[in-house]
Amino acid sequence: QVQLTESGGGLVESGGSLRLSCAASGRTFRGSPMGWFRQAPGKEREFVAAIRWSAGSTYYADSVKGRFTISRDDPKNTIYLQMNNLEPEDTALYYCAVGSDVGALARGSVDYWGQGTQVTVSS
Repeated sequence: QVQLTESGGGLVESGGSLRLSCAASGRTFRGSPMGWFRQAPGKEREFVAAIRWSAGSTYYADSVKGRFTISRDDPKNTIYLQMNNLEPEDTALYYCAVGSDVGALARGSVDYWGQGTQVTVSS
């Protein structure tokens, strides 16, 4: 059974940092792109960042470029999202996701979702 487990969310002041983790279990995801999405109250879920396992290429939403960094740890089957200079607008439930193609993943074509971890940024 495939399981994605996020952790690392919390409450932080504006300008602060958090690092989210997503541990995948149930099968190996080498070769599959993984990424992060978020959903704020009253808004649709949106793409945040994605990473290819094979080449390590990364992709970001314009709203987080320069502030967020996605990375991976192959042996641990885990990806991370380092979030710096957080803003109140970053407040959302953050979801880990696995897809089959990085472009499709960024457009919301997801094979597996995690349960989400809450990030709250106070002003």
